[in-house]
Amino acid sequence: MLGGAPAQAADGYRYWSFWQRGGDGGGWTYSTQGPSSARPGDGDTIGFRFAVSEDSGDATRPRGTADFAAVCADTPAKDGTKRVAVVLDFGTAADAPDHRTPPAPRTECARVGEDASAGEALAAVAKPLRYNSAALLCAIAGYPESGCGDKVSSSVDAHAVPKSDGDKADGDSGPSAGLIGGLVAVVLLGAAAVWQARRRRA
Repeated sequence: MLGGAPAQAADGYRYWSFWQRGGDGGGWTYSTQGPSSARPGDGDTIGFRFAVSEDSGDATRPRGTADFAAVCADTPAKDGTKRVAVVLDFGTAADAPDHRTPPAPRTECARVGEDASAGEALAAVAKPLRYNSAALLCAIAGYPESGCGDKVSSSVDAHAVPKSDGDKADGDSGPSAGLIGGLVAVVLLGAAAVWQARRRRA
């Protein structure tokens, strides 16, 4: 008897990833520290991107080329404080829990105390923030309204998530071979059941 093996799909998670960029305007670096631990310096840029990712190596960077000079151009330096450029990328409809269009990306210049963390800089410009009991950042500026690091099957959602600054992942958008194989198996099993029933009547 033939049996259909389920399609093997890696699971991803829908969450806010945290990125850092130095004052020299280089590329984004995935932060190995959480926002509450990281301490950006004056002139640094921090970024947050909401997306579905399998792990840190698969995480999607914030889009755009905004840097500190552009974001904080109208915020003068002040003794006893530091300025941190904050880039907020709320992702795409494919990233959203309900697949609706999320808020537009935006940038803010946070003026905070010299020893402030990235989390404090974020809170200064993007409230309300929401954390779970494990201190995982769940929502920025109230988005999303619910959920926190939810598990998502890549066979359903994650393959549609844009990668690398918004470019869609390459690949066929049609049904997977596993899905087709499963459907064929169901048809064959149904035909076998009908044959068995007719054989018993005979």
